[in-house]
Amino acid sequence: MFLGTHSPRLDEKGRLFLPAKFRDELAEGLVITKGQERCLFVFPMGEFTRIATQLRDAPMTHKAARAYSRVFFASASDEVPDRQGRVTIPPALREYAGLSRDCVVIGASTRVEIWDRQAWEDYLAESEPGFADIEEEVLPGVF
Repeated sequence: MFLGTHSPRLDEKGRLFLPAKFRDELAEGLVITKGQERCLFVFPMGEFTRIATQLRDAPMTHKAARAYSRVFFASASDEVPDRQGRVTIPPALREYAGLSRDCVVIGASTRVEIWDRQAWEDYLAESEPGFADIEEEVLPGVF
């Protein structure tokens, strides 16, 4: 499970140091793809395969499933971190997420998300005020 917030920097070659606590689970390979809210999703290979299977099993007649699959897979890039724990983020994905030098990497349970620092701060400023109000809708009976 991926947890926490980290602030690595993107180098001039488009490489990002993965947080040390995430490296073991991502060491054998990962997939980076477009996520919602203009961030990038990073999946361990096993989790990506699980999601790919679910998308493959969706009916081809379902327009939203076709559209999501196209973007999800067309933007996906399989990567293997180097010995130093760096992963290269392809230019098209850096552009999509608006990544500058300062990034934020968050653990989001079964995936990692990569955000431009300013985009993450803007997202938090917009989302945090309503956080307490939505817990009953999202997790009824848990809290």
